[in-house]
Amino acid sequence: MTQPLVLASSSPFRRMLMKNAGLAFEAQAADIDERAIEARLHEEGADPQQVAQALAREKALAVSRHWPAAFVIGSDQTMSLGDRVYHKPANLAEARETLLSFSGETHQLNSGVVIVRDGVSLWEDVVMAKLTARRLSESFIDGYLARTGDKALTSVGAYQLEGEGIQLFSHIDGDYFTILGLPMLPLLQALRDLGAING
Repeated sequence: MTQPLVLASSSPFRRMLMKNAGLAFEAQAADIDERAIEARLHEEGADPQQVAQALAREKALAVSRHWPAAFVIGSDQTMSLGDRVYHKPANLAEARETLLSFSGETHQLNSGVVIVRDGVSLWEDVVMAKLTARRLSESFIDGYLARTGDKALTSVGAYQLEGEGIQLFSHIDGDYFTILGLPMLPLLQALRDLGAING
């Protein structure tokens, strides 16, 4: 690695993806008010892809202030179904409602990723994945939530695709990295192009 690399995230999934790719990096969570930024963006008419990209950018910019000369990677993900944008469920009742709402439907995960250096955005991308849920009975959802418990509250759709959440779906159009919230293939190419990693 030719320059310091910093991941502006506390997500264990994003850290795992970076580590598994063989990248040496530091990680620091961004201290930003995501919901306030998102509310402003919605008022301005931003779509879910623009929200994901803007939040990724804000995270990277916030962390960049603490890491001069480092390449800082910010990422964020929104989940949308039609005009509805989802957030992490606050409790299991909300998780149940989320699962019922996308039963038999195709929702979209929008993963924004940004590279910032010295407060300047050098590269940005948003990659989408579409996930079609099979028709879920209420009894299946109740059993699923009983088994997964509070894990269902740690992701926006109340599922982890790498775990039992895979049983919710009949079809997936998109790559695994995008679904976990960090599109690794375009990110790695951008890091190589910027000279941040050896290529």
